[in-house]
Amino acid sequence: MSPISLLYGFGILIRNFFYRTGLLKSAKFDIPIISVGNLTVGGAGKTPHVEYLISFLKDYLNVGTLSRGYNRKSKGFILVNPNHNAEIAGDEPLQFKQKYPEVTVAVAEIRSLAIPQMIMAKADLQVILLDDAFQHLAVEPGLNILLTEYDRPFTKDFLLPSGRLREWRSAYKRADIIVISKCPPQMEEEDKAAILQEIRPFSHQQLFFSYYAYFPIYNLFDRNQRFSLHKDMDVLLICAIANTEYLLQYLHEEVNTVFMLEYPDHHYFSKGDIGKLGNAFKNMESKTKVILTTEKDATRLALHRKFLAENQLPVFVLPVEVKIHFDQEETFKKSVSDFLLNFKT
Repeated sequence: MSPISLLYGFGILIRNFFYRTGLLKSAKFDIPIISVGNLTVGGAGKTPHVEYLISFLKDYLNVGTLSRGYNRKSKGFILVNPNHNAEIAGDEPLQFKQKYPEVTVAVAEIRSLAIPQMIMAKADLQVILLDDAFQHLAVEPGLNILLTEYDRPFTKDFLLPSGRLREWRSAYKRADIIVISKCPPQMEEEDKAAILQEIRPFSHQQLFFSYYAYFPIYNLFDRNQRFSLHKDMDVLLICAIANTEYLLQYLHEEVNTVFMLEYPDHHYFSKGDIGKLGNAFKNMESKTKVILTTEKDATRLALHRKFLAENQLPVFVLPVEVKIHFDQEETFKKSVSDFLLNFKT
């Protein structure tokens, strides 16, 4: 696949050259814009990191998020509300809105046109978070946050279709902050030093290390019904996310057994998929069993609410939060806060 990768890479070089020389213009706005993205296709943890930013900014600022709404079945600019479904809003934007109703959430194919629409609709917006926008050069963010996975860093990857890179590795120099995501919960200083040596961040860049903290699971249709996973429990996991390795590693440490129904990222579960889920659950020979899914997948499973309720299938959701290693959480927040405080129109 290398010749195709080279052709793809040549096309990316031309596009980036056009933006660098001004033949293609990047839009700038009089509002702080923070981009969260990665160099690879999926799996780096953009959604939890956007939520991390929302969670500490929303108490001080009027926050908005803007996404493409990947794989949604609607078109154009939409302001998401909690009563939308995943087909209208997209799974990740709907997740943002349902978890943080006070935040303005929008989806649109053309983000440079959507930002003015957001500002017109919500004149009190003070910061906009762009989800999955590292390659979206049509908008120039004030702060560019790049994610790369601990087990699969961009430094050891290749261009599509030979590897998973969307553009050349050297594009990482556009980042202001680099986050090594999905690190082990326990991480040694030696690992940190090795990664610093591998990536060699530029003088204008800061490097952080993040991991996931998981919390008690809750019922898909009743968030008040919560309990913790335990070693006597057997789990039927249904998910359609880009990379399940980190999640499975956690579950294998917490429960007895894990059976998985896995689908492509952002997959809309069909009636056949849900029927298969029901049969697999009924065939599990266990006294303590539960159906488990991710928060992103929950938005698409909710489309089958009636079937799940009628068949008494106990679907529970595993919530996750981003944590920052090496006591650098306040440093990370200060970096973002300093950008916002020093922003000038």
